[in-house]
Amino acid sequence: MASNTIPVPSTNTMTRRRHRKSGLARQEMIEGWLFALPFIIGFVIWTAYPMILSAWMSFQEWDILTPPKLIGLENYSKLFSDKLFWQSLGNTAFLTFLGVPIGMIAALVTALSLNVKTPLTTVFRTLFFLPSQIPGVANAVLWALIFNAQFGILNQLLGHAGVEPINWLFNKDTVKPALIFMGLWGVGGSMMIYLAGLQGIPQEIYEAAEIDGANLWHRMYHVTLPLLTPVIFFSLIMGIIGSFQGGFTSVYIMTGGGPANYSLVTMLYIYRQAFQYMHMGYASAFAWIVFFIILIFTGIQFKMANRWVFYETNK
Repeated sequence: MASNTIPVPSTNTMTRRRHRKSGLARQEMIEGWLFALPFIIGFVIWTAYPMILSAWMSFQEWDILTPPKLIGLENYSKLFSDKLFWQSLGNTAFLTFLGVPIGMIAALVTALSLNVKTPLTTVFRTLFFLPSQIPGVANAVLWALIFNAQFGILNQLLGHAGVEPINWLFNKDTVKPALIFMGLWGVGGSMMIYLAGLQGIPQEIYEAAEIDGANLWHRMYHVTLPLLTPVIFFSLIMGIIGSFQGGFTSVYIMTGGGPANYSLVTMLYIYRQAFQYMHMGYASAFAWIVFFIILIFTGIQFKMANRWVFYETNK
């Protein structure tokens, strides 16, 4: 008669299995660290070490040519009495809080327009995405020619409508709008992110809403936008960070910060202090102020995210 007793592994067998599993886990851990090692080395050399050095320099007076001199918080105290510090922050804030929302809306509208299946959809997506891949220097040179007051194509087009030539880049009233308008040229990168978010929305939800009588605008407001809020949130965070940290190339080449510092942004002013005036400590202090400003705005956005960002795991 066959026995119904389930065989129990011996103690030696169980021990060997545990050793085998622990050895496999150790091997996987070593392989994981080896794969991550290039990134870790790059992060330490190109990010962590420069940040530590910059923090140290922000408390020093250093012109590179002579040994640094410890001056404590003097660099930070000088910043708050520097008119160009406040003007560059104001210019950057203007370009950020006006340019980023406009760019987000343009990218979202473009993504919605291209979220259709037609024979030419792939071609149009490629055409809209390509400008975002143009190098910053080439992009700045191109738009400097477009905005040129004498022979720029924009003034030529406006001339056909009877508008007098406008000195876009050297007029304090038009230089910032011109830079914001130029930024719309590169919304293709954000457009692709929105497009990926749109394609991740289940089609069944749209079908259910349509059965319930929801028209196009109702589906947009009650389905598309709520399910797209994580992508909008990501785009907002990255847009603000990129705006505060960027803008150097286009402003440096196109306007040099003019006219009368109306287009002077934080990165350009930090560059001037560090590499033109040789005030490395002062520039480092300014860079850390910008870092903390970005950190505060990012923290505020994350704090407010619970009120408007919808995730699929939310109840």
